[in-house]
Amino acid sequence: MQILSFKKFSLLVLLMYSLNGFAQDSVYVRQTIKQLTSKTFWGRGYTKDGMAKAANFLSAEYKKIGLLPFQGDYKQSFNYPVNTFPGKMLVIINGKKLIPGKDFIINNESPSLKKQATVDKIDSVNYKTGLNLQIVLKDKLTWSVATEVADKTIIQINKKTFAEIPKTINVDIENKFIPDFKASNICGFVKGTKYPDSVLLITAHYDHLGGMGNDTYFPGANDNAAGVATLLSLAKYYAANPQPYSVGFICFAGEEVGLLGSKYFTENPLLPLSTIKFLINLDLVGTGESGMTVVNASVYPKAFSILNHINAEQKLITKINSRGKAANSDHYFFTEKGVPAFFFYTQGGISAYHDVFDKAETLPLTEYNDLFKLIISFNKKMME
Repeated sequence: MQILSFKKFSLLVLLMYSLNGFAQDSVYVRQTIKQLTSKTFWGRGYTKDGMAKAANFLSAEYKKIGLLPFQGDYKQSFNYPVNTFPGKMLVIINGKKLIPGKDFIINNESPSLKKQATVDKIDSVNYKTGLNLQIVLKDKLTWSVATEVADKTIIQINKKTFAEIPKTINVDIENKFIPDFKASNICGFVKGTKYPDSVLLITAHYDHLGGMGNDTYFPGANDNAAGVATLLSLAKYYAANPQPYSVGFICFAGEEVGLLGSKYFTENPLLPLSTIKFLINLDLVGTGESGMTVVNASVYPKAFSILNHINAEQKLITKINSRGKAANSDHYFFTEKGVPAFFFYTQGGISAYHDVFDKAETLPLTEYNDLFKLIISFNKKMME
């Protein structure tokens, strides 16, 4: 009787330890998202060394976790052109100073412009002052990154926060075009115990939009600090629990400018692409109350069936939607090179996207725990 009680007690302690460890992982993910979305990393972009600081942070995390570099260094560097906005970002309409990010954004291809003028109406949502400045009224402000500079400056105004018809404008904005911006993919792995030349790869892009002017940056919590934090938590798990296959981890740069980091890696791979048995790409995984979607599900029906079976058996994600091939994240160029890959993204919850409201404090992380379990179980099945 005493032996049985001791066994029960031991199992209870083991269960509590396991659950506590898992809870701590959630804490780590939250802390990581908070760090990546802080002012220090300035939107993980192109001004104030935001992306470079994020790359150094991730390299340090890889080392702390115990990942091995693919080829001597965690960083795989490459270059590309980018239009940036490091300084002045002044827009005054009808005598009222507008708030960058909230009331207006500058089109990402815009050149520098300093001008005071009256505004001419084109139609109900478009206005102009001469040939070099256009004003567009929008229901939602959505920013992006450009690799070139246009001839005309375009200012998008949020109709919900500024409801007046533009009549006069005072604009003073500063752009800086960088023809060879240096970025780095951050790459590491846990060596397999039985088949080290077979690799399961987990990827997520860490770059975001950076800053617009000297005082406004785009935090990028769901896009894609959540994906990076989930990748790091999986790296911690696999470092502590090595598998028969090697498990690789890549945080890509340059995703927001056209999947440039993953494209560069597939053209300059640090390991033979033929050794990658399956790839899971994580992007926009910070929600989940409406389930998740798997891009390439119809391309790899057998793998999708395995994923669904695991999900149903363990009662994890409420709904998994199937989607076909799409060039919408970093899995794409791997698939084009013959690497089987899924791209996971979650749905529901906050609607913030490519704006200043994609913040850590409002990110629900509804399905982090279930997604973590699903990936671990799926990868285990892929190694059988």
